[in-house]
Amino acid sequence: MSWTVIQQSLPIFEKAFWLTLKLSCYGIIGASLLGLFASFIRYFQIPVAKQLVNIYIELSRNTPLLIQLFFIYYAFPEIGLKIPAQTSGIIGLVFLGGSYMAEAFSGGLDGVPKVQIESGKAIGLSNLQLARYVIFPQGLALSVPAIAANVIFLIKETSIFTVIAIPELTNTALDQIGMYYHTDESLFVLVIGYAIILIPLSLILTWLERRARYGTFGH
Repeated sequence: MSWTVIQQSLPIFEKAFWLTLKLSCYGIIGASLLGLFASFIRYFQIPVAKQLVNIYIELSRNTPLLIQLFFIYYAFPEIGLKIPAQTSGIIGLVFLGGSYMAEAFSGGLDGVPKVQIESGKAIGLSNLQLARYVIFPQGLALSVPAIAANVIFLIKETSIFTVIAIPELTNTALDQIGMYYHTDESLFVLVIGYAIILIPLSLILTWLERRARYGTFGH
């Protein structure tokens, strides 16, 4: 392994690192919002919308991100809708992640004690007030472990963006290997790049999970 080669490749990997982080953030935020919206529809049993959400979740969870990206990036232009590669990647991540986040939020919402909901109704809280003051705060705390796992999962899934030529970390490593045959050096920097993102994030999410558990269960 050549440290000189690694040093020379760092600028291009730095750009890929920040791009991976940016796309991950957009995808995770979008997936969280979509998942939260879908979970409330399921929780409050909204007619028609609930069935549509269930169809979306089943479709999203049972098709690979690879196929979803192919469809968004290559099939949509056939009907006159050309979407840039990075935007396609974000849409794919939101579409996939939204279903996993919906399940995570739904699990938390379903875990809120029914007695508290009945107490809220008894004092005259509307469904919106119940959601805001009773269901959402407790459901979010209960959802933290699953949300944390989904965040890590979605960041890892950005490696699939290479199939639509987005120059994120994995694509950059493969390009370096293909052009210069610096396999060991490129894979080393690739692993370090993901480790820099995922290890601190994992520690932060573990801390948040413990804080949420303490706040919910009092230990």
